[in-house]
Amino acid sequence: MQTRARNFISLGLFIVLVLGGGTAIGFTTMPGEWYAALNKPSFNPPNWIFGPVWSVLYVMIAVAGWRIWRNARDSLAMKVWWAQLALNFIWSPVFFSAHQTGAALALILLLLIAIPAFIATALPRDKIAAWLFAPYAAWVGFASLLNGFIWALN
Repeated sequence: MQTRARNFISLGLFIVLVLGGGTAIGFTTMPGEWYAALNKPSFNPPNWIFGPVWSVLYVMIAVAGWRIWRNARDSLAMKVWWAQLALNFIWSPVFFSAHQTGAALALILLLLIAIPAFIATALPRDKIAAWLFAPYAAWVGFASLLNGFIWALN
């Protein structure tokens, strides 16, 4: 029972780190007048969609990281997981606070490399962890396209 409790606590900590960190960054870098004034492509979704989508994705990212951490803390998959999280957390301040759409595009493209790298390195160890990143990969692919169009249009 002790191991089960420790697993539950460590999962909670991963969720707090990822969801809490992502939420805090989101609140401190909310799109404002600058973002509203940008030219955006026709496929730009409404602003309200980003919060719910990222919340679900952050929980999935946390669970995937926790699953790898439990069994392979020093693995390449875990190192890639930390790298993608850093890239993810850096993107919003670069885009929304620094207004550097080109630098943000470079970051999100690196993230778009890190996500499949995590999937590939996690897959042999934990298929569930790897597959939890599939929706994340799709969303970041879309976000990369959106970032690229915003950069090109402005």
